[in-house]
Amino acid sequence: MTLDLKNQHRYVPIMTNTLDPVHVIGGGLAGCEAAWQIARAGVPVTLHEMRPEQTTAAHQSEYLAELVCSNSFRSDDAEHNAVGLLHQEMRQMDSLILQVGDIHKVPAGSALAVDRVGFALGVQAAVESEPLITIVREEVSGMPPEEWNSIIVATGPLTSPGLSEAISAMSGENSLAFFDAIAPILTKESINFDVAWFQSRYDKGKGSDYINCPMDEDQFNRFIDALLAGEKTEFKEWEKDTPYFEGCLPIEVMAERGRETLRFGPMKPVGLTNPHEPGKRKWAVLQLRQDNALGTLYNMVGFQTKLKYGAQKEVFSLIPALEQAEFVRLGGIHRNTFINAPKLLDKTYRLNASPRIRFAGQITGCEGYVESAAVGLLAGRFSAADRQGLRFDAPPTTTALGALHSHITGGANQETYQPMNVNFGLFPELTDDENKTDKGRKLKGRDRKRAYTLRAERDFSAWLKGSGRAAA
Repeated sequence: MTLDLKNQHRYVPIMTNTLDPVHVIGGGLAGCEAAWQIARAGVPVTLHEMRPEQTTAAHQSEYLAELVCSNSFRSDDAEHNAVGLLHQEMRQMDSLILQVGDIHKVPAGSALAVDRVGFALGVQAAVESEPLITIVREEVSGMPPEEWNSIIVATGPLTSPGLSEAISAMSGENSLAFFDAIAPILTKESINFDVAWFQSRYDKGKGSDYINCPMDEDQFNRFIDALLAGEKTEFKEWEKDTPYFEGCLPIEVMAERGRETLRFGPMKPVGLTNPHEPGKRKWAVLQLRQDNALGTLYNMVGFQTKLKYGAQKEVFSLIPALEQAEFVRLGGIHRNTFINAPKLLDKTYRLNASPRIRFAGQITGCEGYVESAAVGLLAGRFSAADRQGLRFDAPPTTTALGALHSHITGGANQETYQPMNVNFGLFPELTDDENKTDKGRKLKGRDRKRAYTLRAERDFSAWLKGSGRAAA
């Protein structure tokens, strides 16, 4: 099946006679979504895709929007799941990726999974059928030509080496990561503060910049035993030449060097005073550092790991204070390419050092097919509005699109920025009134998640009627 274009609409008047094209580099999900949104606004697009001229180690075909890791767009539950809510918002904004995904869905319970080939062919057919999109099969191997005055780089984690070098040089600093060392991230509200406490080591800074999770000797030894025995993932074939850096060694590699190594590294207990047990120093302490401006997410300092996801949950639950931890991002180490977006980009994804260039998709540090397409959607809307002399405002941070956008453009901590899926931890916390049942009790579990989605639905609907359309 292919997308029925007859029922589609352009969301602003068509203006094609005097407009130069926007150049979109990368024909993955983000690039195709960006190109689609620009064209539907009435602005011409040139979409550059290097395959099949230049192949990658992960792709198997020359199709646009090829799915290389999974065929799942994850949960489609818009009432209790942040990615399901993101699906719903993208559908309301005429997302190409979600429209084609819905056409080619396969049975997957409450998840949205698609037929890989049918999906890619469907996206490609829609893009090829759009008269305002020109597809050019070539590699952009360096700095784009000066005459391209509006560009979206949507090249994903496998950006070609020449373009990667150009981006790195353009940023003026080493801000392009090629080795993705990720520490787990969890929600603040799932931490047991009967055990944990706020304090900076030796009370430096504000004195309370970290959350500390203590362990006694027996607890630490059980943790080390489980860590060493936990099942680890292996590098993919095309990642095997990626070396470890001493500054970001996996915790299990450190533990293999000696059982005490972590106690003299990221888990050293010195300079900390436990208010729950005054005068008694713990054997080891895991520190958690705030990961977003809202203070709802914390990352496990120095805990990058190659443990498999199931093993991570089992091992980390052995740490007192984290028995019931809610992880929004588990750890990992793999080859990747992404920029420090909160540091380098403005609120419309333009590169501060060169505003003619925008970024979209996984290269911005979002994680997941849907999130990449979502950022491509917004980048397309921003670019089309610029080209037409209009203004397009991002959705409010209480929505899934807005929360993801905010995380990328400044909500995340620049020093610890790492790829992230959309999750409720990126949303502003519920107010006291929003977080209560009719009987005045604090919401929990699915009820709390539903409160987030109800607020998002209300705010997104209001935004869509107003700022959600480009305006003069």
